[in-house]
Amino acid sequence: MLIKTRGIVLNYLKYRETSIIARVYTEQRGVQSYIVNGVRKAKPPGRIALFQPFTLLDLVAYVSPRGGLTRLSEFRCLRPFRTIPYDMRKSSVVLFLSEVVSRVLREEEENAALFEYLYHALVAFDEQEEGFENFALVFLLHLSHYLGFGPDSGRQITEQVAFATDANLPATSRPTVLRFQEFEHFFDELLRDEGPASVPNGRVRRELLTILLRYYQLHVENMGDVRSLDVLSDVLAEL
Repeated sequence: MLIKTRGIVLNYLKYRETSIIARVYTEQRGVQSYIVNGVRKAKPPGRIALFQPFTLLDLVAYVSPRGGLTRLSEFRCLRPFRTIPYDMRKSSVVLFLSEVVSRVLREEEENAALFEYLYHALVAFDEQEEGFENFALVFLLHLSHYLGFGPDSGRQITEQVAFATDANLPATSRPTVLRFQEFEHFFDELLRDEGPASVPNGRVRRELLTILLRYYQLHVENMGDVRSLDVLSDVLAEL
């Protein structure tokens, strides 16, 4: 059976000499893995670019009643990005966020609201000319609500992370609790999303992302470390 669906590329692995196994978050089937033949051939050029992280695709895909790997019958770019591939700051943010999303999205079932959020957030990010310094933070805060553990306040984030980090220390000697409290008001501003937050520099953004990733790790089993945060940190230092 064939289905037609929109998809958001999460990542891919090389497969045999010229093919890949692409992991895609689809509108109709949730997370799916597809064998895509021949996209690493020299001719026609450029087809592998369609499977870079967060590329928006129109797909015609085979569906197996047994699940598992299937193949794509057709694929094309649904909406080419205008700025993300050509702006190192934006492409670094996308690399980081795609790694996070690929680690937290695992369900093979439809979630139309989540798909629409991801799709429209990426389109808006691509169109944004300036003031996108906090996009990764806002994106992850909103995503957490779709995943079922969205915080109501900055205090909820910092307390959970601080006490989990210092779980083996007595209650009277938790230095990170006070340290993390310094960041509560930034999370509160970002959660309200009423305008640009007053995050002063890239160093603080790195701290906020580190805390937020730890919050995710408390709620997503076996999430693991996000390696691309180190890459993004160099870019954040300039924002």
